Amino acid sequence: MNNKIAVSLLDALGGKDNIRALEHCATRLRVVVKDDEKVNAEAIKKTAKVAGYFLQSGQHQVILGTGLVNAVHTEMTKLVDGNLESTKGAAYENLSPFQKGLRALADVFIPLIPVLVATGLFMGLRGFAQQLGVNFSPDVLIMTQVVTDTVFIFLPALVVWSAFQRFGGTPVVGMVLGLMLIAPMLPNAWAVASGDAERLSFGIFQVQGFQGTIIPALIVGIFGASLERWIKSWMPSVVALVFTPFLTITIGMLAGLLIIGPIFNVVEHGVMVSSETIVNLPFGIGGAIFGAFQQVLTVTGLHHSLMVVELNFLSTLKVNPLNALITASMAGQAGAAIAYTMSLKDKEQKALNYSSIAPCFFGITEPLLFGITLTNSKVFVAGMVGGAIAGAFATMMHIAPSVMGVTYLPAIPAYLGNGLMMYIAMIAIGMGSAMIVTKILLKTAKA
Repeated sequence: MNNKIAVSLLDALGGKDNIRALEHCATRLRVVVKDDEKVNAEAIKKTAKVAGYFLQSGQHQVILGTGLVNAVHTEMTKLVDGNLESTKGAAYENLSPFQKGLRALADVFIPLIPVLVATGLFMGLRGFAQQLGVNFSPDVLIMTQVVTDTVFIFLPALVVWSAFQRFGGTPVVGMVLGLMLIAPMLPNAWAVASGDAERLSFGIFQVQGFQGTIIPALIVGIFGASLERWIKSWMPSVVALVFTPFLTITIGMLAGLLIIGPIFNVVEHGVMVSSETIVNLPFGIGGAIFGAFQQVLTVTGLHHSLMVVELNFLSTLKVNPLNALITASMAGQAGAAIAYTMSLKDKEQKALNYSSIAPCFFGITEPLLFGITLTNSKVFVAGMVGGAIAGAFATMMHIAPSVMGVTYLPAIPAYLGNGLMMYIAMIAIGMGSAMIVTKILLKTAKA
């Protein structure tokens, strides 16, 4: 059976000679082809066991569900029997400039997510222990703060390091340049803001540290990596080992502290003020807007842009209200998908739908979106309504953990001692309201 599915999919994708890259995730085959014109989308959708198909970011993504996707991928790899590229690199060439920018943004921030998740989960566990009545001694509390605060203290340096790594610079040079943005010799940004310190003055330039900043560090990283590549292009190899890092660090430091930092600090402030204004709109309106439309961003691939805002929230407020709102939006779509699937009479289609719904509870919504809710506009709208109701509840109840990168069930430990019951209630509200609206809209359509 798996071999038949593999053969059918290869034919629909234009034959084995048309396959450029072939990989899979938890539920989807991700294929990059040489000629998109040879792909028969309808044939893919009609293939047995296929729960959905969509083309996104240059990749033909075939939803098969957990377990089955591994087996079919193995069979297809055997049939292709050739040297394949990485789907990430192959797909990147097919992106628009705007999509490439978003993908590059994601490539910078995604490597930072594991340490941010670990820090956030530890914060949740510490808060939960304190709510249970555990009293930490001052020394023990300091040790816990080493775990929870270190990543945020050095976050600008981590961003510069990751940007250097993504844009072809030398990572250790990026790390040093990033550390210079928050060097202890500079007036601390928080101290300057509170009036406890004054900026250094060099004529028209006012210099301070850039503690807690994300966008300035990102731009410094991109600039520094580009600068280093340019210097390498003409620097004689006999002196490159010394002068390439010397010039990169010196010029990068001056540009970062005198020009890039101050300019993009203003930009970042504007982003943060706008984000906080929207999220804190009265009566939960901001949460409703975000809860309704976050999964629309996921469909278009624009959700990666939210990482900058999430990191800004974490670095400045130490909490991330967008995390709960992302889950709220997911809960709405999950409830709508479940209600719609329950209304189906085809048992095989039901089973396929449920296999696409399951990954949503672990933060992966694309199979559910492209395989179920987007196939019926009423179902997708019902999911948006459920997400809006859950999002409004989240903002009114001030649900916000100290974590990013994990959502839905995997995020539960981050809410321990930080509104766990409200978080669970939000999910139930989002799913329940979406299920009710879905049933109403489907009945209205039949009538």
